[in-house]
Amino acid sequence: MDGTFDHVMIRVEDLAESLDWYQTHLNYEEKGRWEADTFTNVYLGPEGMHEDGATLELTYNHGDRTYEIGDAWGHIAVRVPEDALQESYDQLMEEGVDDYRDPESCGNRYAFVKDPDGHEIEIVKRDYGAKWSIDHTMIRVEDADEALGYWTRKFEHAEARGRWEADSFANYFMAPEDAPKEAMKLELTYNYDGREYTMGDGWGHLCVRVDDLDEAWEQLMVREAPDYRDPESCDHNYAFTKDQDGHEIELLVRE
Repeated sequence: MDGTFDHVMIRVEDLAESLDWYQTHLNYEEKGRWEADTFTNVYLGPEGMHEDGATLELTYNHGDRTYEIGDAWGHIAVRVPEDALQESYDQLMEEGVDDYRDPESCGNRYAFVKDPDGHEIEIVKRDYGAKWSIDHTMIRVEDADEALGYWTRKFEHAEARGRWEADSFANYFMAPEDAPKEAMKLELTYNYDGREYTMGDGWGHLCVRVDDLDEAWEQLMVREAPDYRDPESCDHNYAFTKDQDGHEIELLVRE
């Protein structure tokens, strides 16, 4: 199984507004689009992104739908050069992006902004990858042992770029063991106080690449992953399972 993250999907209420925001502020370009009768999917990423980098999928359901973000999903993180955090944040402020969490309030290690729908976007310092490319996606989990076991057993992931254990929470970064550093990682956040989370519907899913859809699905079934939407129910174009907390995970063959 490949297991590299292909994209992360979020739902947006106004596609034109969201496209303008990401294309203007993060210099994203359209990498692909799928127009259906009831929805539109647009895949975005920066110019020059790594071949194993992840794209951002914007899903717009036609009509006047509204969404709740929930708190089971945290954020996506995008990269800027090591010496360009403040400069990059200042540029966003000059362009009219809302001031959410500036570098100083985050110890000058990172910063946060929000997109038009309220999805949080962390800005992290990295010495690799295209500027604004996706570094990781953070989700919150209710049991760290279950979550680590899930990604290790189901998708053969390992801890990448270490872990951060603080007084009240821990962060674990997961990716395939041989994934290039430019590939997206999954940040599992575990708060020690035993809290529970609401999924909301503003976030959609994570997507992992597989070499053979049917073979990968059979492996997941042997490894006791939830049977959510099998390949046959998706016309053998993709499939979906879920993690232990209910986050949806798509399987996709990427040519």
